[in-house]
Amino acid sequence: MAKLKLPPRGEATAEMTRRGFLVSMTAAGAAFGFPRAGLAAMDPAAPDGVPATPAGAVYEPSLWYAIDAEGKVNVNIIRAEMGQHVGTAIARILADELDVAWEDVSITHVDSAAKWGLMVTGGSWSVWQSWPVYRQAGAAGRMALIEAAAAKWGVAPSECTTQDSRVISGDRSVSYAELVSEGITRSFTEDELKALPLKPASELRLVGKDVTALDIANKTTGKTVYGIDAKIDGMVYAAPLLPPTRIGSTVASVDDSAAKSVKGYLQTLTLDDPSGTVPGWVMVIGETFMAAQRAADKVKVTWKAGPTATVDEAQIQDHGRALIADESKGSILDTGNSDTAPVFEAAADQISAEYTTATVLHFQLEPLNATAFQNEDGVWEIHTGNQWQSLILPSLQAALGVSADEIVMRTYMLGGGFGRRLNGDYAVPVALASKALGGKPVKMVMMRPEDVLFDSPRSSSVQALKMAFDADNTVIGMEHHATAGWPTEVMVPSFMPKGTNGEPYDPFAIAGADHWYSVGAQKVRAISNDLANTTFRPGWLRSVGPGWTNWALESFMDEAAHKLGRDPLDFRLSLLTAEGRNAGSAPNAVGGAKRQAAVLQRAAELAGWGSDLPADTGIGLATSFGQERDMPTWGACAARVKVDRATGQVTVEKLHLVVDAGIIVDPDGALAQTQGAALWGLSMALYEGTEIEAGNVRDRNLDTYTPLRMIDTPDMDVEFIESSEVPVGLGEPATTVVAPAIGNAIYNAVGVRLRHLPITPEAVLAGLKA
Repeated sequence: MAKLKLPPRGEATAEMTRRGFLVSMTAAGAAFGFPRAGLAAMDPAAPDGVPATPAGAVYEPSLWYAIDAEGKVNVNIIRAEMGQHVGTAIARILADELDVAWEDVSITHVDSAAKWGLMVTGGSWSVWQSWPVYRQAGAAGRMALIEAAAAKWGVAPSECTTQDSRVISGDRSVSYAELVSEGITRSFTEDELKALPLKPASELRLVGKDVTALDIANKTTGKTVYGIDAKIDGMVYAAPLLPPTRIGSTVASVDDSAAKSVKGYLQTLTLDDPSGTVPGWVMVIGETFMAAQRAADKVKVTWKAGPTATVDEAQIQDHGRALIADESKGSILDTGNSDTAPVFEAAADQISAEYTTATVLHFQLEPLNATAFQNEDGVWEIHTGNQWQSLILPSLQAALGVSADEIVMRTYMLGGGFGRRLNGDYAVPVALASKALGGKPVKMVMMRPEDVLFDSPRSSSVQALKMAFDADNTVIGMEHHATAGWPTEVMVPSFMPKGTNGEPYDPFAIAGADHWYSVGAQKVRAISNDLANTTFRPGWLRSVGPGWTNWALESFMDEAAHKLGRDPLDFRLSLLTAEGRNAGSAPNAVGGAKRQAAVLQRAAELAGWGSDLPADTGIGLATSFGQERDMPTWGACAARVKVDRATGQVTVEKLHLVVDAGIIVDPDGALAQTQGAALWGLSMALYEGTEIEAGNVRDRNLDTYTPLRMIDTPDMDVEFIESSEVPVGLGEPATTVVAPAIGNAIYNAVGVRLRHLPITPEAVLAGLKA
């Protein structure tokens, strides 16, 4: 059993390192809904790393927040913080509806207790999903406080208003703090919450305005606690030795004789994993991080590799092509009319093309890490940064052989997630090592090569598209067939819906192909590449499926326009007619394709579409609805590029991005998210990509895997459409439009059509010579 090593409350911590200070608890026990004292890591704004203790009486209008006797409001956040200031965005939604002063608001990133429900930070869902929930919660608190004040004064609640943490009626006012001190017990049913009147958009005073982010100060001073900072009394360190294949490897022998010469080496563990998450893993245990690492270099392990030890990228893609050719494979999405065969048979003309993308790695700044131990109550504690606690908890329970109430995850800040930390598999080997050591605290921090070898990459993809035209060159039919490794199938198949043919599909591996263009009969077929699924563990990576589906779609739309001799902008606008299933609907897609047409037209205007350009310079357009049809973020990109005919080098001179995401809750966060997503898209377009070799990824570090560098970052112009519609996602949509805009710009600059990502100088030169 182990205890957290804590500094006494209020004690100076000057002797501690800047980011290595120890995790802290509140002195007063349960706070704001925690079953136990909260950890400093869960409060990104806690002064001196010590969370505030609620003062006096506490009123909790809902699960999502509490107000104490000083009027301080603490908002419970189930989303992971990885640089996007998600807590600030969500807290301001609630604070605006509650009418509380921003300086009285704090946040807590909660643990994995079952009461919080589904805990996932991904898919650009956080603000979109939180918007109705936290507004209702804020309205409930405001109504309860109004009712309490009205009863105190003997007036009707309708005679009262609120402002800056006070209830006002005529010349009388009372603070929220005073009302809470006097005691409030009002509760609300689900039906009552849904019936509460919400403020009109015109009366929101925090949403859409500049406020101080609640986590900035500690991030700036280095006080923010990340998973890599976790420190537990009596902790030992584990260095992993990874098998030759992710799946199916077993340990044949271990020789640690040479490691015994390393000071601080303790022992080597061969893990037995009932959950099947880390087959063939060996963990080298040391008293210090360096002792474990140095000993690991001397431990010799012999493995029996899994059956995919000879698989490479070309085999995976060829297998994808064979799957596409087999019309019996895959799931057909509901597009209203997917019977395209007679349309193509009767077509006067048609066009077809194949598009591919390479395997892509995450390379988040903070390498994978976790700390695990069994506490004095017999509960297993997992301390780490994670994007989807609900997903990995069952695997941890299976690995440890415990029930749901015997394990809890403590939330830390994430030094980058990008989808990698949706899959919390890295916590499993640490928990198993701790169990093998009798519950002793074990901490694992992966070195970069191990982090990469254990990555859940974005699978390579193969896509085949075709379009049919009648005698008047009107589009009458379209097909989009896409195959790749499916992360949802591998990790959470219960999330997969069924297509019209009854076959399940991974929505995160096909979203984007079900576009908002009116093209007549439309067939979208999603096909799982089973060879990819069994070679590695495909993962979600920022923008997931739309990162490759929109590359193919928007490149193909350009190809179709040029085939018809049409202007690519006019061609797209003629298809964004907002008719039928593309008309849009409330609450999330009001306006439908008309809103997509508007952002596209605006991006073209900003870029000077149609103007004269220097030689070998071109502007390319691309547009998308972002991630999913039921929460569309309308976006468009106009990319201006310069191509060097001698070297094949592509220089992106400027990116114009226009986004309609409904109400912009957090302007600074929205801008940062859009810029970051666009640069990620640029990086995957021109710089990033690896291949599977011998059953594993070829590139293991940043010497050979070369993401976008600062020197290659172009000027960016980002514009948000003013809107009062429901706020939707911004973390990923901009990623999806950059690569096709660049590909289309290259074609417009030098007449070379490229259909594979990443676009390399060698591919450009080959196209110029063709």
